Amino acid sequence: MRMSAKAEYAVRAMVQLATVDDGAVVKTEELAKAQGIPPQFLVDILTALRTDRLVRSHRGREGGYELARPAANISIADVLRCIDGPLASVRDMGLGDLPYSGPTAALTDVWRALRASMRSVLEETSLADVAAGELPGHVSKLADDYRRQESTRGHSLG
Repeated sequence: MRMSAKAEYAVRAMVQLATVDDGAVVKTEELAKAQGIPPQFLVDILTALRTDRLVRSHRGREGGYELARPAANISIADVLRCIDGPLASVRDMGLGDLPYSGPTAALTDVWRALRASMRSVLEETSLADVAAGELPGHVSKLADDYRRQESTRGHSLG
C-alpha cells in the first residue's frame, strides 16, 4: 500500500479534529498550521471529508470544521477510503475477477490476506485511539514487532 500525501494529510487533520472539545469548531487556517498542511490543499481535503459526511462545516466568522460523529466511531480506514478509494485493490478489479490461473492462481488469496490484514489495522483503529495514543492491542503488537525488526537490521524497513 502506498498512501498518498492527500490521504496522510487527511488522517492527520482528522486526528487533530478528534482532540477538540465536543461542539468546538476549528478554522481551516488553524488546522493547517497545527499539522503543517498547505492550506489550499487542506480545503480540498475537507471538502471531500464533508461530502463523505466525516466532518461538518460551519459558515461565518466563528465557523470552521468539526467531526460529524464521535472520533471513536470514525476509523482510519473511513478517512483513507474517502480520499483514495479502496484500501487494497489490484488494477481496480474485484479479487474474483482477476485473470490468474495455473501457478499464479494462489495470488488471489495473497491479495485477500493483504486486504484482511490492512482492514484489521485500519478499520479497528479509530481517530480517538490515535488521538489518545492508545492503539488497539493487536496494532500496538504489530508496531512493536516492526520496531524490533527495524532495530535488528539497523535501518528502516520498506
